[in-house]
Amino acid sequence: MADVAQAFVPGHVTGFFTTEPDSDPTKAGSRGCGIALSDGVTVTVQPADATSVALNGEEISMGAVERVLDALDVTAAVRGVTDLPLGSGFGVSGAMALGTALGANTAFDRRLSRNELVTIAHGAEVQAGTGLGDVVAQAQGGVTIRLEAGGPHTNVLDAIPARRRVEYHVIGGLATEEVLNGNTDTISMAGKKALSDVVEDPTLNRFMRASREFARESSLLTTRVRDVILDVNKIGGTATMAMLGKTVIALDTGLSDAGYDPQVSKVYPTGAALEPAQRQ
Repeated sequence: MADVAQAFVPGHVTGFFTTEPDSDPTKAGSRGCGIALSDGVTVTVQPADATSVALNGEEISMGAVERVLDALDVTAAVRGVTDLPLGSGFGVSGAMALGTALGANTAFDRRLSRNELVTIAHGAEVQAGTGLGDVVAQAQGGVTIRLEAGGPHTNVLDAIPARRRVEYHVIGGLATEEVLNGNTDTISMAGKKALSDVVEDPTLNRFMRASREFARESSLLTTRVRDVILDVNKIGGTATMAMLGKTVIALDTGLSDAGYDPQVSKVYPTGAALEPAQRQ
C-alpha cells in the first residue's frame, strides 16, 4: 500500500448531450460529444483517519468523491489542484471523482482495473447529480463521441481524430444538478440531432456548429454567452457554449481575435493517468 497516490485528469467541455436515465447509475448517463483539455485537475489521495476533500486548499463537500471512497470502502484525504473553475462546464467534479478512484486504488492497493474504477467514478457522479458523461470522456481523452450512455461496460465510444488549440472565456456557472433534475426532453431531442450530425461528419468544425445549434435549441444558451459567440463568428472564428456552464469555448485564436483575453488550452489526446506522487 502506498502512503499517497496522485493522478492527473483532463478537464472536459461538453458541446451537446442527451440524458439517459436508468435505475442503475453505472448504466445511466448521456450520449454526446466533448473535448478533453490539457488544463485539468491533479488529485492526490492519502489514507486518513477521517475523509476530507479539498480543492485548491479549500475544504469542500463533494458528493461524487465521497461516494467513490465509500464504494472502495476507504477513508482518505483527497486534495485537488486546478486552474479550472468549479461549476462552469469543465468537468471538475468528474475529474475529482475519477482522480480519487485512480488514486485510492493505488494508495489502498485495491487492485481494480481501469474500467472498474471508471465505472465507480461514473456511477458516483451520476448519483451525486453533478454530471452524466464527463468521467468516461476524461478517461478516454481527445474529442470523444459517446454513442451510448453509462460506464465502460455499457457505453460505446468513438472520437474525432483532431488536435487543436482551444480558448475559453468564463462568464459564470450553471447549477448542473438543477438542470439535470428538471424536464430534459427538449435537451435530449436537441442532443440526438446534434449527435447524428457529428456522426455523419466527424470533424471539429461540425462539432462546433452542432454544439451551437444544440445550445440554442435546448434553450440553455444565455444572452451573454450568445453575444460572445456572435463576436467570434463576426471575425470568422468558431465558438460555442460549454455544457453546463456560462462559458464560451473557441477553436484556435477565435476569442483572442475577437478582442477577448481568454485562457488558452489544447485538446488533450490521452485520458486520466497516475503520476509520481509528492509526499504530503
